[in-house]
Amino acid sequence: MIRSMHIGVTGMKAQELKMATISNNLSNVNTNGFKRQNLQFKDLMYQTLREPGVYNPEGSVAPAGIEVGMGVRVAATVRNFSQGVIKPTGNDYDIAISGTGFFQIELPSGAIAYSRDGQFKRSGDGTLVTADGFRLFPEITVPEGFDTIMVSRDGAVSAVKHGTTGAVPENVELGQIELASFINPSGLQGLGSNLYVETASSGVPLIARPGEDGMGTLHQQNVEASNVEIVDEMMGMIAAQRAYEIMSRSISVSDEMLQTANNLKR
Repeated sequence: MIRSMHIGVTGMKAQELKMATISNNLSNVNTNGFKRQNLQFKDLMYQTLREPGVYNPEGSVAPAGIEVGMGVRVAATVRNFSQGVIKPTGNDYDIAISGTGFFQIELPSGAIAYSRDGQFKRSGDGTLVTADGFRLFPEITVPEGFDTIMVSRDGAVSAVKHGTTGAVPENVELGQIELASFINPSGLQGLGSNLYVETASSGVPLIARPGEDGMGTLHQQNVEASNVEIVDEMMGMIAAQRAYEIMSRSISVSDEMLQTANNLKR
């Protein structure tokens, strides 16, 4: 009975983590570029009470052994990088990625982080930055007096200055947006603020222009929505709740059995 109580505890802890993951997914349903997470479970070690293939007292060979599992554990949280819905915004500084790739974001430390959130702003010096003020890398700066930018699907960025009525518009090339991809994007470490950093599991980033080497293309005046499916998360929530209740019930039953065994001496 003591063994079964410990096993039930491992199940309750696992479902608690699953519920926390589902809650985080649901809370970010309106976060641009957010990628939902899923939990992966693994069973714990087994206690072998009898090995398979041993001889019974009668002299026959046991076709199967006796093993008792010790419960479950969370093996990993895996991000699902499937494409989110691309939504039009009408804002020139909003850029969505359709397909594979991440924007490169320069952190204050000089390190490069990666993001699927393309909702950029124009800083005081004209540089394209995230909502937290982190610069897009390679840096794109819109000159003073140019209030309209154009971003092609292959990442070429230019600015247009219309000037006076009837004058020929002035067009200036501002730079090139490059995307990064990873062999194992699930190995990226989340920093919050829609940012990821590379790890040994993700591998080094592969840099290319949009539309080249398997990279996705860019869509100006659009943002990529979260890929969280509310219905799927609600179903997962119900399953986690029921599993948690069952695990707690197994502990209660084990306690009742232990109490019955203790009462035998009376």
